Amino acid sequence: MPQITIYTDGSSLGNPGAGGYGVVLISGPHRKELSQGFRLTTNNRMELMAACVALEALKFDGSDVTLYSDSKYVVDAVTKGWVFGWEKKMFSGKKNPDLWMRFLRAYRRHRVRFVWVKGHAETVENNRCDQLAVAAANGAGLLEDTGYQPE
Repeated sequence: MPQITIYTDGSSLGNPGAGGYGVVLISGPHRKELSQGFRLTTNNRMELMAACVALEALKFDGSDVTLYSDSKYVVDAVTKGWVFGWEKKMFSGKKNPDLWMRFLRAYRRHRVRFVWVKGHAETVENNRCDQLAVAAANGAGLLEDTGYQPE
């Protein structure tokens, strides 16, 4: 099975505010871009939503994936194992449990390695994800983020 490279980014115009995610999936010669905007959400939700959507878009279970993100929130939660502890405690007191549960379902279908990249730096594909996310947040047809809970 081919190696799959994923870049993700999320953005919100205000926090909370309108937001969007952008995803670039690369497998051999194949490339796919995904994005969507939401009326009211947060930056962290969009960063996590991007990872969920990206992993759910993969056609074959057991894929070898390298996922690049500029979100310490997402990358550290996985690489430092925090999300697995949160899961054992049923996400008690944690934000975004709906997306973390969704993420774990998709994450467990594959072999995923996370790599943190500096945002707005020279990572071409991460910058493309940011463009997709911002355009989606500014676009027409914004969806409702049904899991967003105002504080």
